[in-house]
Formats: sequence, structure tokens, C-alpha cells
Amino acid sequence: MHLPIPRVPAVPAPVPAAPDLEARLTDEMASVVAGARRRALRDGDRQIDTAHLLHSLMETDPEVRAAFDGAPQVARVLGYLVQRSIGYGLRWQGSVEDSGALPLLTQPGWSPAAVTAMEGALARAGARGEIRVGGTDLLAALAADPECRAVEVLDHAGVDAGELAARLAQAPPSRQVSQG
Repeated sequence: MHLPIPRVPAVPAPVPAAPDLEARLTDEMASVVAGARRRALRDGDRQIDTAHLLHSLMETDPEVRAAFDGAPQVARVLGYLVQRSIGYGLRWQGSVEDSGALPLLTQPGWSPAAVTAMEGALARAGARGEIRVGGTDLLAALAADPECRAVEVLDHAGVDAGELAARLAQAPPSRQVSQG
């Protein structure tokens, strides 16, 4: 009788950098992306997804946190993101996030929905004459995609992503809206 050989889970390949997108980020946003990449690796994901980006934004950008309806809502979103990172996200692990939107470009190491969000953030920055993306630009793009994982996280935390996207669309970046 042969005993089965135990399977050792494969170590995920490092999430590669996306130089086309990342060259157009502020230092703060580059830090957000680096945090999302570390989170993706730690979670065993091959790609940065929109929930990784949201988690990193929430942890690092005070203007992003100010866009929510006060501290209790921020705490719920962060709490849900932590739950995701310690087990909830297992149902997403190994799958590619694709909200159905076609990204304007593809980037290795990024889910199609994350690329679409970054392109939306770049478009938002460009509309006000900026070439670099800020945190609220990315939050607005994430909240505007009802099929992405970040919006699923927001919904579970009790945040109306459509309302958040609408407020961010009306508010100038860096002059954050808060209804709390």
C-alpha cells in the first residue's frame, strides 16, 4: 500500500510591478500600491485586486478615511477588510477579479478590475489637469464599479458605494467631503 504524498502548497509568485500605471502615481499612492502588493502576496494572491487597494488606501490615506461618514463607518470598513485578510477572502483566493469592465490596458500582477479602477483614477486626476493620481481619485473609481470586490467589501460594511461615489464626484480632491 502506498501512502499519499502530502501536497505542499505552492508559494505564489511575486506580484510584479506595473510600471505604466505606477509611473503616474504620487509618492503617497505609490506607497498605497506597494501596500496592496504586499497584502496580495501575504494573502497568496497573484494579483492586486480592488479590495487590496481599498485596504491599503484605508490604512494610509487620511483624506480617504475622511470621505466616509465618520469614525464608526471607517472602523466597520477596516474591520471588514481585516476579516477578509484573515479568512473571508479565501473564497476569492486563486480567482481573477473581473467586474466585467474592460480595462483600457492590461498590467501583469493586477486584476482587470484593479486596472480599470486605476485608469478611472487617472482619468479623474486628468479631468482636473493633474497627471498624478491621489487617494480620493482611486477611492472614487473603486466606489463607482458596483461589481468590484472593493464595493462588495463596502456593502458588507454598510457603506452605500453609489452614494460615496456620487459625493466624491462632486467634491474636489484634497478638499474632502465628510458627512460624519
